[in-house]
Amino acid sequence: MQYSYLGKSGLKVSRICLGTMNFGPATDEKEAFRIMDAALDAGVNFFDTANIYGWGENSGLTEEIIGRWFKQGGGRREKVVLATKVYGSMHDETDGPNNEAGLSAYKIRRHLEGSLQRLQTDHIELYQMHHVDPVITWDELWGAFEHAVYQGKIGYVGSSNFAAWQIALAQSEAKNRHFLGLVSEQHKYSLNCRLPELEVLPAAKALGLGVIPWSPLDGGLLGRNALQKLEGTRSGGIAERIEKHQTQLEDFAALCRDLGEPQDTVALAWVAANPAVTAPIIGPRTLEQFETALKCLDMTLDESTLNRLDEIFPGPGGHAPNAYAW
Repeated sequence: MQYSYLGKSGLKVSRICLGTMNFGPATDEKEAFRIMDAALDAGVNFFDTANIYGWGENSGLTEEIIGRWFKQGGGRREKVVLATKVYGSMHDETDGPNNEAGLSAYKIRRHLEGSLQRLQTDHIELYQMHHVDPVITWDELWGAFEHAVYQGKIGYVGSSNFAAWQIALAQSEAKNRHFLGLVSEQHKYSLNCRLPELEVLPAAKALGLGVIPWSPLDGGLLGRNALQKLEGTRSGGIAERIEKHQTQLEDFAALCRDLGEPQDTVALAWVAANPAVTAPIIGPRTLEQFETALKCLDMTLDESTLNRLDEIFPGPGGHAPNAYAW
């Protein structure tokens, strides 16, 4: 396994991050345990979850599954760099205005305690804001996170789905408080979603954040079986998305056949190769899917392949402002 520092921190994480969103809704507890055990055996030490995973009335279920896995012992908790998120409303809260999605200090405190209980641990290495809350000031946010760090309940703070200017503002405000600030940004990024290259990726790299891409296969669009779904069910919107990008996907599949590699391996390898990226998140439903995803770290894409991928999936044209100005 390859490892990298998480942004400007001294924390080393695996170059693949195990996403757990499917644990509970799509993957039963027994299979989730098998996947997490296999991850440790493979050297994957970076696990990502969120308090709302499980969704709706079952929000918190994924954290509970991970907590029961930790409870088995055997050094499981000590071997994992654990990341979770806060923002959404949780079904177990008292109804009222403070149950709405957001990032008040009140909510951060309550939701952190809830995550710690469900995960059966006394600390979380990376506590991430799942979304931007435009109402809350950085004085309130950094005050809440600083307190959690000083208590030893969290080690580092990360963001998710932030714009470049919001990341810059967060780091500026943290510097004014003599606080470390953000060490990571979790962002949607894939061959078919390259807009972050314009500002978010260069901003994160310049300001010391490691980028943790979510949906690196664009919701399965870049998977090896995507084109086959056109012949099957058309429910859920995936078939419509495949039809929209059918020419690109056919060209991508042909390139991957020439390389002798499946589409998902190539797509993951491409994301992981970006120097701003710390670790793409893989979200396996089965142990087989997890084992397949690991192969991306063994693949190096040559210049001609990268150029062909740029032709199939054009990016925004470079970093701002050169992408749109002289």
